[in-house]
Amino acid sequence: MNKNKIINDPVYGFISIPTELVFDLIEHPYFQRLRYIKQLGMTHLVYPGALHTRFHHALGAMHLMSLAIETLRSKGHLITPEEEEAVTIAILLHDIGHGPFSHALEQTIVEGITHEDISILIMNKLNLQFNGRLSMAIDIFNGTYKKQFLHELVSGQLDMDRMDYLNRDSFFTGVSEGVISFDRIIKMLNVIDDHTAVEEKGIYSIEKFLIARRLMYWQVYLHKTVISAEQLLGKILKRSRELALKGKQLFATPALNHFLVNKISKEAFMSEDHHIEIFASLDDTDIMSAIKVWASDDDFVLSELCRMLMLRNLYQVDITNEPPNNTSVTQLTHNAINKYPISPNESSYFVFTDVITNNAYKPGDGSIRILMKNGTLQDIAAASDNSNLEALAKTVKKYILCYTKGLI
Repeated sequence: MNKNKIINDPVYGFISIPTELVFDLIEHPYFQRLRYIKQLGMTHLVYPGALHTRFHHALGAMHLMSLAIETLRSKGHLITPEEEEAVTIAILLHDIGHGPFSHALEQTIVEGITHEDISILIMNKLNLQFNGRLSMAIDIFNGTYKKQFLHELVSGQLDMDRMDYLNRDSFFTGVSEGVISFDRIIKMLNVIDDHTAVEEKGIYSIEKFLIARRLMYWQVYLHKTVISAEQLLGKILKRSRELALKGKQLFATPALNHFLVNKISKEAFMSEDHHIEIFASLDDTDIMSAIKVWASDDDFVLSELCRMLMLRNLYQVDITNEPPNNTSVTQLTHNAINKYPISPNESSYFVFTDVITNNAYKPGDGSIRILMKNGTLQDIAAASDNSNLEALAKTVKKYILCYTKGLI
């Protein structure tokens, strides 16, 4: 079979699949399921074009990795063909542990287990199936391989994951503030003392990258309507699980039902094979088909929340710099209890508070180092003459108050 394929990507044009092993991994059912998981969850309710998938994103990040390896080799850095294939596999599989609507799912149905945990679990299973040929890729992914800069290309402040999702998410949402000079940044990459660095002439492209990341968080990932939709989905999953654990029979696909009716500890999930096999069959379809049916359920809370999501009648969200006023929250809760046939305990599905954070750059978290013309290294925040970067290094924390419309 001819495994030398090219894929036409709307962002980068033609992407080549570099080796037969990479082709076989893309063909694997674990990876193919990413076709049915949206990259941006509920964001399409704000930006209708945001319907691209995690499959798209993984291939894009793989393509950028090939460009980065080509650049570093051209500057005299030794990267063997085996290392190139391994780092390509590491970036290709970096998101393979994501479930449908991953962040809502992680906080409700699969509590205490992150998509990073699941990614490692799936990579280890694939390594067994492929007779140990993914061992170096897993070491690079975990940061235990001898060449640390390869790990930084997969997971760091300036990794190929971030570079692709900013580029791709801005493309599909139409939010031009997220457009970055990915090609120039990659051309300016270098390696000093086994760590990635960016040559000084690329400094403005890095500034734009950090500012684009900050703006994309506020305009896309933390847009108040996106927050509203994702909070609503989280409450739906929480309520469905609450009912299922009490013995209520709910419509669900076999895979979704497994996680609704069972309390699975992190230890059990990581050690018992059948959990990961069932998880690997979950995609957006399982969640959305259940929500369509639950909209007619006899439990008022579940059916009302599902109808709200299906009709895009989302929570009202107030975002503030200070915690919401307790009096306001109490009054809204009182109004909800009067308006709906619910108990005081159930009012938290209709009125609640939460916190959101945004930090575009964390200097302590594997900093972006600039290689100055005189050969010295400086952190981007120190090397830049843009005073905004100091502000970007600060974590912005905001408070949200969510409540159903018509309670005021």
